[in-house]
Amino acid sequence: MIAMSPILNAYFQADLFGKFIFFSLFILSITSWVILLHKLYLAKKLKLLNSRFEKKVQTNNENILSININSNSTYPYLNIYKSLKDKTLEILNKNRFFINEKKNVYMSSKDIELIDSHLDVEILKQTKLLEKNLFILPTVVTLGPFLGLLGTVWGILITFNTLQTQSLLNNNTSILSGLSMALSTTVVGLMVAIPALIAYNYLKNWIKNFRNDMLHFSHGLITTLEIQYRNVDVK
Repeated sequence: MIAMSPILNAYFQADLFGKFIFFSLFILSITSWVILLHKLYLAKKLKLLNSRFEKKVQTNNENILSININSNSTYPYLNIYKSLKDKTLEILNKNRFFINEKKNVYMSSKDIELIDSHLDVEILKQTKLLEKNLFILPTVVTLGPFLGLLGTVWGILITFNTLQTQSLLNNNTSILSGLSMALSTTVVGLMVAIPALIAYNYLKNWIKNFRNDMLHFSHGLITTLEIQYRNVDVK
């Protein structure tokens, strides 16, 4: 509280426009922290759900399409598996229709490649969902210092206007309040931008690593599927 008292004093001594700048910086700070905390909670939740589902896949390796799906749940690994299962069953039904075989239906290498491409699209979709609202952080990083600079210029303008129009001795308080606002908005702008920059870089790196995990999971599913259903006789 002691360290924040100069900034609080500058806020209460500022004029209406100065208070608006302080308030805008406060809103930017709250927004960036809400996004960061939400993404951190999401990262922890998805890590747990994906880990459980990956273990379920490993225990059903012998029949990859037999895993029960909870339709009420949705998370990246489950959605990737759903995409794999739906596309695989579609292809198997098509092959069953054309070769008039009711039991041992297989897939060609082209079918496997098609499913692999289908999963790549699903991974891209999941990545975009993870990046939702992330653009706000670089906006805060850019806008925070600019608002701080605006407050600085405005505070200096008020100070010079006071010096020009009235006596220095009679308006010492007005001059100090203008300088205080000028310096405080710069400090607050940087205090808003720096955590937002760190949060953005951290989240971008997390999403990159998460996408690599999804690709690894996807390739594991494709490999298992290929072992079970590929037949060199099917062209």
